[in-house]
Amino acid sequence: MERLPLKEFEPALKRRLEELWGRPPNLYRALANHPAIVAAWTEFANTLRHGSRTPRALRELLILRGAQLSGSEYEWAQHLRMARKAGVREAQIAVLAAWRSSPEFDARERAALQLAESVTSGRVSDEAYREAMRHFDHQDYVELTVTVAFYAMVARVLNAMAVELEPDFREYSPKLP
Repeated sequence: MERLPLKEFEPALKRRLEELWGRPPNLYRALANHPAIVAAWTEFANTLRHGSRTPRALRELLILRGAQLSGSEYEWAQHLRMARKAGVREAQIAVLAAWRSSPEFDARERAALQLAESVTSGRVSDEAYREAMRHFDHQDYVELTVTVAFYAMVARVLNAMAVELEPDFREYSPKLP
């Protein structure tokens, strides 16, 4: 059961959210209990999603891995659609938890996934940083790190607020491992 009521938005923010996301998901409606936070959240999430230069498919892989590590069904279900639309292959989704030993991922993706796991756990080793820097420049490193950290926060917020998954997302596949 959700811990917060799902609120409506003031008109200007509602128009902005619909412009960006279509029908705002339950997470945004829960965040609407604090209008200034949901407004700032919206623009920050938009920058990560649409104002980044690293490939969207790579960022979605990292978000999905973070959802697995955090056990966030909401994040996993929401981002499966986005990942598929961005071009993440079904074979990659199926073996994501075993990315280290899977031939479905190239060296660049492995470096990014190692970084994602490190950021999600709260400890990026020098080795993980060096491996990431073999494949990415400083701007890319910031983008990937902040994307992973933001979605780790999203998983924690979803958990704290007990946000329910929208009905049209409940029959997703594959289920969160």
